[in-house]
Amino acid sequence: MTRFITGPVRSTTFARAARWAWLPLLLALGGCAQWQALIHPKPKAAPVPPPPAPTPVAAPAAPPAPLHPLAWIVREQLQHGHYDEGERELRRLLEEHPDDRSAQSMLRQLTDDPRKRLGPPVETHVVKPGESYSTLAQHYLGDAGQFVILARYNGSTDPSRLWAGQKLKMPGLHGGASRTRAAAPTKPVAETAAARSQRLQRESLSLLKGGHESEALSRLDTALQADPGLASDNDGASALRQQLVSTCHERAIVLYRDQKLTPAIALWDRVLKIDPGYEPAVAYRARALELQRRLKQL
Repeated sequence: MTRFITGPVRSTTFARAARWAWLPLLLALGGCAQWQALIHPKPKAAPVPPPPAPTPVAAPAAPPAPLHPLAWIVREQLQHGHYDEGERELRRLLEEHPDDRSAQSMLRQLTDDPRKRLGPPVETHVVKPGESYSTLAQHYLGDAGQFVILARYNGSTDPSRLWAGQKLKMPGLHGGASRTRAAAPTKPVAETAAARSQRLQRESLSLLKGGHESEALSRLDTALQADPGLASDNDGASALRQQLVSTCHERAIVLYRDQKLTPAIALWDRVLKIDPGYEPAVAYRARALELQRRLKQL
């Protein structure tokens, strides 16, 4: 006898069959997805390049060393025996101003053989109070600016160090002052020249007090030409000397503006012998040398 399933039993069986009927479909869809992945694989992401190395920054170049004027080289280096440094500074100065005769002369004092240039020693000089290599160069060589080679002639490594009683070797006759010494051996020229310079300085002060300003300046100028290192007797002499420096500087400026460069430079050389630290003369002299160099290139 056949029994028919009815009611809740049939419903349950149908629900189970329906639930498992989706399984083949899901498996088929999963297989399709895998197949699609095999046929059309996803492109691989491009490798990210490493960041560029930072560009090294060059260290800033050191600023060029300042070009010192001749007066500074003489005052700060040569007078204190810094011969090597002074020679380097002189060569740098001559690279910029090759026609600077004063710098050329000073460089020769550092590079020439003192004995070959000045000759053999002929006498011994005992240093007196107040004397310097500049005053001795004026008396024996006729030029106070030749103090460097005279110091080297005596083996000095520091021309600023000289003491009373020191014995120095002196060469033969090379300057006008020495010729005067030979003509009057009974009266040493060193003492006479120094005394004469001091007397002229005192006379210049007297003339200034009497209202004769131009004559006073002229008299002091003569004294300082003979002895640029002449010491001032008092404050009045110092003031008069500064007045002379200012007057010569103003006269040189007039020559400079008229493009009379050679006499202007010569005047500034005189000013700087009297006062090596006179900055206006240092600056204008450098300008005149530069203008002179440019005019020669035209």
